[in-house]
Amino acid sequence: MLFWFIATSIWSVWYVFRDPKFDYRLLAIASLIPDVLDGLVGLVGFVGFAGIIGFGGGAGPFHSVVTSVVVLFGIMLATFGRRPIRQRLLAIPIGMFMHLIFDGAFTDAKIFWWPLTGTNIPGTNILGTPLPSLERGIWNIPLEIIGGFALIIAWRYFSLSDASRRRLFLGKGKLSRDKLRDGKLSDTKLHDMTVN
Repeated sequence: MLFWFIATSIWSVWYVFRDPKFDYRLLAIASLIPDVLDGLVGLVGFVGFAGIIGFGGGAGPFHSVVTSVVVLFGIMLATFGRRPIRQRLLAIPIGMFMHLIFDGAFTDAKIFWWPLTGTNIPGTNILGTPLPSLERGIWNIPLEIIGGFALIIAWRYFSLSDASRRRLFLGKGKLSRDKLRDGKLSDTKLHDMTVN
């Protein structure tokens, strides 16, 4: 699962915040963190780490809302008094939260609230259990198709075919709906967005 999490995260955050200065690149990457990191733990089998928490792979600590909250508080404390970097890094826990929502992680309370419900993650063994993304099986196909279409719509909605907008997104992670003048963002608007 790739397109589903990236598209749903970008569209959800844009709909709620409509912040053209938000780092949507970091959000997109962070929306994949729970599956990537829990998947790596299961794949590589960090025996020491897995043994401590009773986790052998599959949905684990990064599919817990507690982990996302800890990351959020860690960023808030680490960036105290440094607002620009804080604003950028807040995309990480927000992306992780978005993953939990659109993965349906909340349907398994033991994992969602880990470690508040105990340190052992139920149903896991040394071979691991599948991630929620993998448990859906064939249902991932329509979700990925929907995600792909949503990304195509985002490309058009944010006019990313325009080179200046695309550079702004790739360089700073910013998306804007401001009107294009002569096929480009106005110089003032472009300057305001690149400075911050």
